[in-house]
Amino acid sequence: MKPNIGIKPEDLAEVAKCMSSLLADEFVLYTKTRNAHWNIEGPDFHTMHLFFESQYTDLAEIIDGVAERIRSLGHYAPATLGSFLELTHLTEKLSHSNTGSGFLAELLEDHESIIILLRGYITLFEQKFHDLGTSDYVTGLMETHEKLAWMLRAHLK
Repeated sequence: MKPNIGIKPEDLAEVAKCMSSLLADEFVLYTKTRNAHWNIEGPDFHTMHLFFESQYTDLAEIIDGVAERIRSLGHYAPATLGSFLELTHLTEKLSHSNTGSGFLAELLEDHESIIILLRGYITLFEQKFHDLGTSDYVTGLMETHEKLAWMLRAHLK
């Protein structure tokens, strides 16, 4: 049964489409953060290994929340690696080395890219699609990514 929550079905579909793309971005970033956790090398290995673990743990919670938000809008969340790669704005390729600074810089770029995307979604969802709930939800996600990006940035100083 489709939700009857005061938002036109075509608007719900558009919001779910945007959120599916966001879910793909979150999953790719999660995977890249796992890669950093597994493949970090150098004198800061232990510290960075634990730091990346804390970051991917936060991202795992985000992924679940985004998928559940899509479902609450009456749509199915994409859930295959192929669909994530088709929908993402990010690249899965790493352009830096397996050092702490290399992984930190790469992951920071991705977080900042997601922050910019989310900032645009806040107004879009509220004004164009009249979905204040999802607008509020992505505002919270943006704040979470800003904190995760700050932590990455602080390591690069």
